[in-house]
Amino acid sequence: MATNKKVIAVGLSGGVDSSIAAYLLKQQGYQVVGLTMKIWDGSVSLPDEGLSGCFGPGEPRDIEAAAALAGRLGIPHHVIPLAEEYSGEILTYFRQEYRIGRTPNPCVRCNRRMKFGLLPERAHALGIAFDAFATGHYARIEVNPDSGRFMLLRAVDPAKDQSYFLSHLTQEQLATTLFPLGSLRKDSVKKIAREIGWPDLAEKQESQNFIESRSYSVLFSNESPPPGPIVDMHGNVLGQHKGIIHYTIGQRKGIGLSGTRGPLYVVRLDACANTVVVGDQQDLFSSALLAGEINWISIEAPPTRPLQVLAKIRQQHREAPARLSATVTNGNPVLRLDFEEPQMSVTPGQAVICYDGDRVLCGATIEKAIPA
Repeated sequence: MATNKKVIAVGLSGGVDSSIAAYLLKQQGYQVVGLTMKIWDGSVSLPDEGLSGCFGPGEPRDIEAAAALAGRLGIPHHVIPLAEEYSGEILTYFRQEYRIGRTPNPCVRCNRRMKFGLLPERAHALGIAFDAFATGHYARIEVNPDSGRFMLLRAVDPAKDQSYFLSHLTQEQLATTLFPLGSLRKDSVKKIAREIGWPDLAEKQESQNFIESRSYSVLFSNESPPPGPIVDMHGNVLGQHKGIIHYTIGQRKGIGLSGTRGPLYVVRLDACANTVVVGDQQDLFSSALLAGEINWISIEAPPTRPLQVLAKIRQQHREAPARLSATVTNGNPVLRLDFEEPQMSVTPGQAVICYDGDRVLCGATIEKAIPA
């Protein structure tokens, strides 16, 4: 947290994490400014279920809550309109990925493009002056004294660590970012809220991404994806799917098959052939993967020899030992991970993160799973 910055803009959501982050910074003597994105435009048909989240019809309540918390803190608060940009950068990307048979991670993209990109950029353009940007994310940033590179590290609280979602932040973004909660545990953050007289925040329900509580198919409500065959690993037709956008690797329920000899899982999606391939659980395991869109963080350039790392192929995945090697294919940088033990449901489109201890070496996007 050591910094000579004087004015810090904090991304305020109205929840306990961003509010306590702003409180702690103010206690440390910084001038603090609150920023909240306005991204909901009603273009997606979502019911208002009273939930707080990053995208949905409850946004006016969240903005009101963020403004009220800024009032408690005694800091200025600004609402930054970014609905058009969110639609283009996140929703369009989300739809495009599903149409080609991939499973996207909108949170990783949103952090790089929106929260740590367009939000502070637009605020500066509107004349809001600040020296650094902070959020309530659980992660840490340190500077490598030898290389001068900014390193992204896991949070102290392993249950709340969000380094996975932050793995595509650039060096320029990390250089002007603070994570005040990275060295705290969630229960400590709630304790602070209670101690300063904000018990309502300590008990407030966690916000949700809109796809956590609802089917993402609502984003395709104006489309009629073509049905196609569901085939087994040998190409035998077992049934018909309702459009590949409704399926993802590892899915077991809702495939639309009955009377099979045992449980079947979605193993592969072939967008070109409009085919869903299913198989047994053992068919889900991969010995290696290839990834692109590589963001090197703790090291400046691809390693010239293989490295031993811990790889995380989705947020809830337990890191797996793997050998990392970097190559170039058709002029494009490619990351290859060979796992010590085969991993289940390696999914194209998802983010993969490589750790060296607590340090994030790099983040990338899975392009291909190599079957065991």
